[in-house]
Amino acid sequence: MGRRKTNFGESAFNNNVSWRFYFSRLMELAISTFEWKNLPDTCDERFLELSLFNTGSAVFFSDEDLGYLALKCLNNGSLNVYAVPMKRRAYAVNGYQKSLDENDSVIIWNNRLREPTWPTVQYYAKRLWEYDRIIDVNIRAQKTPVVIQGTEQQRLTLVNLYKEYDGNAPVIMADKSLDLGNVLKVAKTDAPFVADQIYTLKTQLWNEALTALGISNVSFQKKERLISDEVSRSMGGTIASRWSRLEARQKAAEEINDMFGLNIEVQFREDFREMDDEFVIDTERGELTPMVYDLRTRTPVDEMAVKK
Repeated sequence: MGRRKTNFGESAFNNNVSWRFYFSRLMELAISTFEWKNLPDTCDERFLELSLFNTGSAVFFSDEDLGYLALKCLNNGSLNVYAVPMKRRAYAVNGYQKSLDENDSVIIWNNRLREPTWPTVQYYAKRLWEYDRIIDVNIRAQKTPVVIQGTEQQRLTLVNLYKEYDGNAPVIMADKSLDLGNVLKVAKTDAPFVADQIYTLKTQLWNEALTALGISNVSFQKKERLISDEVSRSMGGTIASRWSRLEARQKAAEEINDMFGLNIEVQFREDFREMDDEFVIDTERGELTPMVYDLRTRTPVDEMAVKK
């Protein structure tokens, strides 16, 4: 007897595709949130952020031939009193390596815990794909399942018949010799439709993931105006999530500037500004400003334009 064919392969494929989609999407957002200014042309901002995302650290130094570089960092040797490796090794995928120490290089940490970002992204990607798959299964369960019976000689005919059914064909053509009474049997599951509720949970989880990355995700859909304190509190978690990663990068930029005489700056990329009935919300500063001045255009606003 041949091995029974199942849908496990297709299910595993869909699981992997869904997980990979969310992981890649959140990873792309995570490595795009910071803006490095005055970074030397020989330094690749994208590679720097990828290194911080994947390993939690990178090292900035000057190479005699290649100029300033920001590469992956392998801690090597003993630690100083603040647990910073005194010796470190820069390396790249093409085999380039260079031994460095605290006198000729600066370690850039991803956050104050000195940990990579990928575990956070992996956590949310896993939960998001689970919600996605639950939605798929629940929607599919709304289609009444069938049990198809027939002889071995009818196998090809029955397989093609099911493909038509599974493809939502409005009309299924069959030979008149096919006994439908013995072929199709309906097995009702009466599965409740909860896909819309799961989708709401998924949306909330997506917003939670964005908050963890410090990305604004608050949308104001309200019948009444929110007071400034309510809006400010709603953005607090998002802004606080930026501090650890931003502070680690800014501290590294200061040390690099002191060591190499550069003027590198780093800031959280401006990502969201919302015009409220009474306020413009500037998430870069975490401030609420009356509409007399539009922070998006840096120009005065006609007070009559914002009155109802």
